[in-house]
Amino acid sequence: MFERLFHLQRHRTTVGREILAGCATFAAMAYILAVNPAILEAARMDKAALVTVTGLTAALATLIMALLTNYPIALAPGMGINAFFAFTICNAKNIAWQEALGMVFINGVIFLVLSVTGVRKKIVDSIPLSLKLAVAGGIGLFIAFIGLQKGGLVVGSPDTLVRAGDFTSGPAALCLAGLALTAILVARRVPGAIIIGMVAVTVAGLFVPANNVDMVTMWPNSFLSKQETPLWGFITYGPPSPAPVFLKLSFDFLRNGTDFLSVLPIILTLLLVDLFDNLGTLIGLAKRTGMLDHKGRLPKVGKVLLADSIATILSALCGTSTVVSYIESAAGIEAGGRTGLTAITTAVLMLLALFFTPLILAIPAAASAPALIIVGVLMMQPVAEIHLAEFEVAVPAVLTMLAIPLTFSVSEGLGLGLIGAAILALALGKPRSVSLTGYILAAIFFLNFFKIWPFG
Repeated sequence: MFERLFHLQRHRTTVGREILAGCATFAAMAYILAVNPAILEAARMDKAALVTVTGLTAALATLIMALLTNYPIALAPGMGINAFFAFTICNAKNIAWQEALGMVFINGVIFLVLSVTGVRKKIVDSIPLSLKLAVAGGIGLFIAFIGLQKGGLVVGSPDTLVRAGDFTSGPAALCLAGLALTAILVARRVPGAIIIGMVAVTVAGLFVPANNVDMVTMWPNSFLSKQETPLWGFITYGPPSPAPVFLKLSFDFLRNGTDFLSVLPIILTLLLVDLFDNLGTLIGLAKRTGMLDHKGRLPKVGKVLLADSIATILSALCGTSTVVSYIESAAGIEAGGRTGLTAITTAVLMLLALFFTPLILAIPAAASAPALIIVGVLMMQPVAEIHLAEFEVAVPAVLTMLAIPLTFSVSEGLGLGLIGAAILALALGKPRSVSLTGYILAAIFFLNFFKIWPFG
């Protein structure tokens, strides 16, 4: 059966190797079960339900990718996009999370149409490569900054906006220790380094006081998830109900034209970030597995894009931010995973982990913060490919990277970068360095910034 479904011999692999590879991928990305709810909780969403939805959407989307493509690629709610969802759309823009889910759904439908028609690649090509790399780096800085805040290493200041926190406090000290440990493990290429760091800090937090009353980590009442109302009358243990967020998306912003225009840049940014994140991840993973052909093309790319599109729609319906392909799939690929059996193993482990939700919820911010910082650092790697020696390239790229964390908005950062690239291209007599679509996108952001077009 496995041979018929996954063609193991053709890919020179075995069932045992694929299962071990799936375990490696799960260990590398299991942190998302704790980190995604911790971020989206800032949007006033139910944290326990988010744990269930995170694991459920990751498992379902990964299964879809495995069955459609037979590739060892796992999916889960994307880092960076979840921060944009919580801190920019819901908090900065004061949009209800239910409506934000509606925007994710619309993004997914557009994503599906673009993928099926082949327009997706044309849109991606319209953005200068340096800005694509800068967006990835800016999101990395954004995530790392959020980690520094959650860990108490950076706090607010009325005079300087931010300042160093109290490093002698229990949470901050543990965060620093966890950051050092995780960095060492990642540098030594230890499988599951991020999750090991989180576990170590969580255990240490049981013995480190957060204040005069509580410890950093509060011991859970139970290790297993327990249902308040037994399912079917006799199943007592299981994941928390996803009901508080499941199918709660709203499209109230479509009721009149003004509201839609005000959220159009947000939907556009969701679309662009989704496009860039998935495309870059897929190409990187394809290179690692040798899936690219002699012309650098990815076989079955249509099915890959279809799986991504379905995953985005699925995430909105289930109640979380956009689900994307995960670069942590490289951990399984490096362990020998070459087929969809690796991805299916990861999906099964994601579902099993949901039965231990109390343990996941017990993970303190001091433990998830180092994970955010390290993930942010890893997302900065594409910046090395930006030709900063060319001033007309450096200005839009650096503006983008700085603006994303400092404005707490991927949208504003990307918009400034596009506007800068368009202005310099025209001023230097190099109009063809930016495509027509690129100029249109820059114009949309320009009108938004200066309130010329009623985006709000």
